[in-house]
Amino acid sequence: MSSYLYRLGRSSAAHPWRVISAWILLVATAAALASSFGAPMRDDWDVPGARAQQGIDLLREHGVGGFASARVVVHDREGDPLPSAEIGTLTERLRGLEHVADVGPARLSGDRDTAVLTVQYAEPITHPDLMGNIEPLGGAISGTVDSGLQVELGGEVPDTAGEAFGGTGELVGVGIALLILVIALGSAVGAGLPIAAAVAGLAAGSSGIALLAATMTVSTSAPMVASMVGLGVGIDYALLLVTRHVEHLRLGHDAVESAGRAVATSGRSVVFAAVTVLVSLMGLRLAGLSTYDSFGLATAIAVVFVAAAALTLVPALCRLGGRKLLPRAVRRNRPLRTREPLTARWAARVGRKPLVWALVSLGALLVLAAPVLDLRTWPGDASSQPAGNTTRQAYDLVAAELGPGANGPLTVVVPTSATGAADEAVATLRADDRIAGLEPVVTTPDGALSIITAEPAFRPTDERTPDLIDDLRAALPASAEVTGWTPFFSDISDMLQERLWLVIAFVVGVSVLLLALMFRSVLVPLKAAAMNLLSITAAYGVLVAVFQWGWAAELIGVDQPMPISSWMPILQFAILFGLSMDYEVFLLSRIREDYLRTGDPRGSVVRGLSATGRVITSAAAIMVVVFLGFATEGDVVVKQLGLGMAVAIVLDATLVRMVLVPATMSLLGHWNWWLPGWLDRLLPTVRVEVEDEPAPERELVGV
Repeated sequence: MSSYLYRLGRSSAAHPWRVISAWILLVATAAALASSFGAPMRDDWDVPGARAQQGIDLLREHGVGGFASARVVVHDREGDPLPSAEIGTLTERLRGLEHVADVGPARLSGDRDTAVLTVQYAEPITHPDLMGNIEPLGGAISGTVDSGLQVELGGEVPDTAGEAFGGTGELVGVGIALLILVIALGSAVGAGLPIAAAVAGLAAGSSGIALLAATMTVSTSAPMVASMVGLGVGIDYALLLVTRHVEHLRLGHDAVESAGRAVATSGRSVVFAAVTVLVSLMGLRLAGLSTYDSFGLATAIAVVFVAAAALTLVPALCRLGGRKLLPRAVRRNRPLRTREPLTARWAARVGRKPLVWALVSLGALLVLAAPVLDLRTWPGDASSQPAGNTTRQAYDLVAAELGPGANGPLTVVVPTSATGAADEAVATLRADDRIAGLEPVVTTPDGALSIITAEPAFRPTDERTPDLIDDLRAALPASAEVTGWTPFFSDISDMLQERLWLVIAFVVGVSVLLLALMFRSVLVPLKAAAMNLLSITAAYGVLVAVFQWGWAAELIGVDQPMPISSWMPILQFAILFGLSMDYEVFLLSRIREDYLRTGDPRGSVVRGLSATGRVITSAAAIMVVVFLGFATEGDVVVKQLGLGMAVAIVLDATLVRMVLVPATMSLLGHWNWWLPGWLDRLLPTVRVEVEDEPAPERELVGV
């Protein structure tokens, strides 16, 4: 691999305009193909393994439900009874909308100042005319709004519109990332190079995702996740290569040779780091939901393209940048103050008392992870949206005027062929004090099903909801199915909690094997996996403290406590484990390289951390600001994803890489690189470290 990467880097640098032209052609061709053959993103909300899906399918078979719906909530701000004529007119306008099958009778609050109209569609929620499109509903309610009444939209169709993806935070994050790169590299030209390469790779990857959507269902959220990860790792990979290139320039090599050596050395770390990220993303397929499949494949496409851009476009741009990539003092041959790097001094300090530092760092991570014991998950609903969002206002109005359970009614479906089952179900529901009320039993037009609607005494996100659903399923007749969106969400949460351990086992197992191949060690991979799991768990703990407990939640625009989104644990684990392994590969490659050359286990840690500390710290800081940019978005699920990933990277780059790694490696000494002979013979040889390089041609003044 080393010789191939060397030739790739040297060739790219020797012919920079060919490479740049090839990338321009690639991006343009991919965009043209995506425009011609790509497909829009769409969601598939059916989950065959969910118990509630059976009831939904039954309703669909008999044409009475299981399709999209919306709620129109009308409220008089003065508290006066609503005019019936206005409600009737609004009902007729709603019935005239395309795809609407029916609009049920208005449900009035006790003081008649609030009415809820339920709009039933003849298509599933994933229909392209309905998913995320509330303009028809907005047009239908405009006359009622003009009359002075408050009208808010809730339910499935408005919920899919969600909060608009602003992008302002992400742009600010990129700007801060550019500033960090200027400080890290000491060159404005060098700072712009990693961002340019990452953006080029991401542009090609975005078109690839559109083409993927033509072959399978790709979630509408998948491009956002792919962009978040692709931009972060793309800048990291490019920064690693630029840093190594600059090192060789400062040793006196010309630009072409420096690029070849940078790709031959750090390029291997990029390759293996990207492979570990891809392995983690493939673990998402074990979650059992098509949404995760699309998340994993879309993000994998982005990672492949940004890694390719790093290995080819970066050396080409480095050749064009020439000596402008060097700090100004070096370019002008001014002497530089030579001080031992802070990371080297820090590693030496930790190495002197490794056990103390290891215990301190471990204790801090365990404290941060402690709140995870109170972790509660639930798919995000309107109650978690910002207070100004129409779906949140509709939710709050319904809860205040009709009761908290009105936002999450349970639907019990009973075949009429089961004699007496419907009456037994009604009796069971009435006897449960957790049920606040029942609507009259209705029968499908074909007479095949009896449908009972029950409202719990608490909101859908209440921690008592899963137990209520489980208890009802156990108490109701065997022929009855408890369905609706609230049971559906409960089933999804249960499924994802069970699948989480399967995903963890796969990702950790394969990653440990890859690290064993790279570093010929048993303890290093196991230790790396344990540390990554610890930092990710600590990030989960911070999410619980912020979102569930409400600690400092107002700082990120969250106005009330809420459960963690059910989508977060698996998604964040798969992404974060791969990203954490990136830094592990970057650091251990240098340590292993030094150890093989010197045989000094402690000194190699100090020198390896000294060589990589600056680039890892800069890379982590860039990743953090990019992720925090996403945490400024209005959608709470995006906030949780952005904040959780930013916290995990901070912990990984500080407590783990700067404390636990040097402390544990100092404690273990030569045992870090122990590998039984039988296992050494069994594992194929994959060398990630570099061989001794030829002596430099000359030293630059001041270096």
